[in-house]
Amino acid sequence: MAVSKFHNYIISEDIVKALNGLEYDIPTEVQARVIPAALKKNNLIVKARTGSGKTAAYVIPICEFIEWLENKPQALILTPTRELAVQVKEDFTNIGRFKRIKAAAIYGGHQFSMEKAELKQKTHVVVGTPGRVMDHIRKGTLPLNKINCFVIDEADRMLDMGFIEQVKEIMKELPLERMTMLFSATMSDEVKSLSENYMSDPINIDVSENGIVTADINHALYITDEEDKFNLLTDVMIIENPDSCIIFCSTKDQVDMVSERLNKLGYPCNKMHGGMEQDDRLSAIKRFKRGEYRYLIATDVAARGIDIENISLVINYDIPLDEENYVHRTGRTGRAGRKGKAISFVVPTQTRYLHDIEDLIGFKIQEKTKPSQEEVANLKPSFEKKLNTAPKIKKMKSDQLNKDIMRLRFNGGKKKKLRATNFVGVISNLDGMKAEDIGIITIQDTLTYIEILNGKGPLVLEAMKNTMICGKQLKVTKAVDKI
Repeated sequence: MAVSKFHNYIISEDIVKALNGLEYDIPTEVQARVIPAALKKNNLIVKARTGSGKTAAYVIPICEFIEWLENKPQALILTPTRELAVQVKEDFTNIGRFKRIKAAAIYGGHQFSMEKAELKQKTHVVVGTPGRVMDHIRKGTLPLNKINCFVIDEADRMLDMGFIEQVKEIMKELPLERMTMLFSATMSDEVKSLSENYMSDPINIDVSENGIVTADINHALYITDEEDKFNLLTDVMIIENPDSCIIFCSTKDQVDMVSERLNKLGYPCNKMHGGMEQDDRLSAIKRFKRGEYRYLIATDVAARGIDIENISLVINYDIPLDEENYVHRTGRTGRAGRKGKAISFVVPTQTRYLHDIEDLIGFKIQEKTKPSQEEVANLKPSFEKKLNTAPKIKKMKSDQLNKDIMRLRFNGGKKKKLRATNFVGVISNLDGMKAEDIGIITIQDTLTYIEILNGKGPLVLEAMKNTMICGKQLKVTKAVDKI
């Protein structure tokens, strides 16, 4: 039977406080079933679809297990994509905020030297893609001897992307005494084999429900010729008039074309594909999450592992050639019990792909008649009114949690032989300060960044201008940019 509130679990006040700040109230089904089992350090195989809340299901118990004083990584999370690695790292940072849990994300396209330097510092959790994790293991820059929690997130996607052999190689390098959790939307024979060969007495948890797609999504399609797609797209956007919409294309060139044409029409949109710089991709996601623009045009890099609230519409501008990608794309909407809509454009020569999709999801997708020009004209004023209204920037759940945090920068680090305990000792002895008011500490060679919690940043900033650490007077400023 599901526990009604997070505070009913045997987790520390620091975790409960962070969950309250994030407005996590009632656990989802996967959280209600996974968290109690994980808190008992059971090995778990969890079948759960995207949007079920599975990330928090493993982040919460792992944060509970972390020993702050241990400098080496205690948990390793494998994710199939860079975007998911960054998102999971943020989840660890937010949920572990008051335990001062330090998480690092490592992935291809990111500077290896920066990751190496970060892993030399106190790091409790490492989240990464298999290839980059393997690189660090081979070069001896990721210590594994203290890893006691290991998670394979989206194991089916690992298989699709050809990562399974790397995952197996990584598992062979890990300590035998560890807890392992495997999460997958589907359970292929290869995923089952992975669990059977590398996990001891796992508990199986299935919260995938009966259908492969959620009942909260309304599915529809239009049959159209390739040259008519863009006009159909603009008509459908007027008819549907969504607040937030992802438009999926099969290639980055198609994404560039659709994005450019929509921008010329004045539509608030951005794009995301594998040919873009990583920082640009992450920025596109962040701004879309905040509602700075209404439409995101993307390839399948946006189909998995991106948790964005309240996407009301997904449009498959190009129907996916792999039927499972249909499930992942449309899973961006209808999340966490909300209603959503998925519309696909199907060229007559691609009907066999449509049939493969329908065979997989177990029902026929409703074909719709193209909108009439009269219908489009009648609804256009309402669409243009929304188009010309300044976007309402959404507050992220983490904003409330982080609003009372100030990040300070000290001009001294490892080269001055400074350690986290030196800073904690001095700052916690300031008038009005406690150790629990100090957040994550990041010590670099010549700089140290410290998060001050509970609105006490200005107090510490002022006091530390005249307070020495280890006999050294360090220059202290408010940090502007994240490292």
